Parts: sequence; structure tokens; C-alpha cells
Amino acid sequence: MRLGTALVLSAPSGAGKTTLVKKLIQEFPNFGFSISFTTRAPREGEVDGRDYRFTTKEDFLQRRDRGEFAEWAMVHGNCYGTPLAPLREMLQQGRDVLFDIDVQGAAQLRLSLPHARLVFILPPSMQELERRLRSRGTDAEDVIQVRLANARAEMREARWFDDIVLNDRLDRAYADLRAAYLAATLAPSLHTSLIDSLIG
Repeated sequence: MRLGTALVLSAPSGAGKTTLVKKLIQEFPNFGFSISFTTRAPREGEVDGRDYRFTTKEDFLQRRDRGEFAEWAMVHGNCYGTPLAPLREMLQQGRDVLFDIDVQGAAQLRLSLPHARLVFILPPSMQELERRLRSRGTDAEDVIQVRLANARAEMREARWFDDIVLNDRLDRAYADLRAAYLAATLAPSLHTSLIDSLIG
């Protein structure tokens, strides 16, 4: 049995990552997901242990200092973190884990999960990205400008990812993402027990 792989996807807002993730999960429904810790209060309908592990800032920071998170971030004054132990357990059991995360989180996962496969999804162009952001009709002009500036900064970080997927045509972009995932499952580091069993 092979070890599981961690597939880490990053993209600027508006690049179409959510659509690609949905297609991937539809075809490969057995991905594992980690339940994150957060210091924010539960929203209506959220359940501790299902949506998040809700905790205090003090407890969160103690866990961070003990190295219990694969990655963590402060967002709008609240802490969010992915616990490392259940991730390692899923991977040891041969279960693949999918991350939909920003570039800072991906950089942390590169260190905590060295066998992870990091894929960056690019928009066809900055003009198309801007068109997509405006077509949503949900953001004010200043928010759109911040998102575009953030997109440029994030795309500069794409150079250190393992794979690049250009989302100019959905069918081709999905084929590339699918290929990157399947290639990740073939990494020799995930098949050491198979190799050892064959050579005795």
C-alpha cells in the first residue's frame, strides 16, 4: 500500500480554483480533509469538531508553539491552523489529502509535509482576472484593486511550486490538474513498502 499524498492548490482570487477543486473531488471523492482549529466564535449552524475545532487564543498559541500545526495564519484578528497529527495519520493510512490554501500556507506546508505536491493555478491574463472579479458584482472598486495587487504578488510566488496550471480553458486546465495529482501519487517516496516487498 502506498502512502497518501498531500495535494496543495493555490491561486489568486478569480483564477477559477474553486471550480477545478469541485471537479477533482467529483472524480476522486475519497480525498481526506483536515478540520482546522480557529479562535473565532462559531457562526450560526457551525458545529465544533465538524466545521472547525473552536478554541481560545491562548490554547491556539500554545499548540502553535508546540509545533502542532502543519500551517497557521492570522486572518482578521483570528487564528486558523491545520493540525499536523491527523494529517500524518491520514497520509500513513494511504489517504490523499487536498488543501485549498494561500501561498503563505503553501510555503508552510512545504516544510511540514515534505512529500506534498504544490500546484499553482494561473488565470489566462490579468485582464481576464479583472473581468472575472468585476463580473461577480460583489466587491467595491477599492476591494477589486486590492485583489488585483494581491494576485500579482501571489503569482510571483508561483515559481517555487511543483506544477503550474493555466486556467484558460476549463477542460484543459482540469486535465492538467488531474495529471499533476496522478503524477503525485506515483512518487517513489510514497511506494517504499512496495519496493521493499518486491526486493525482499
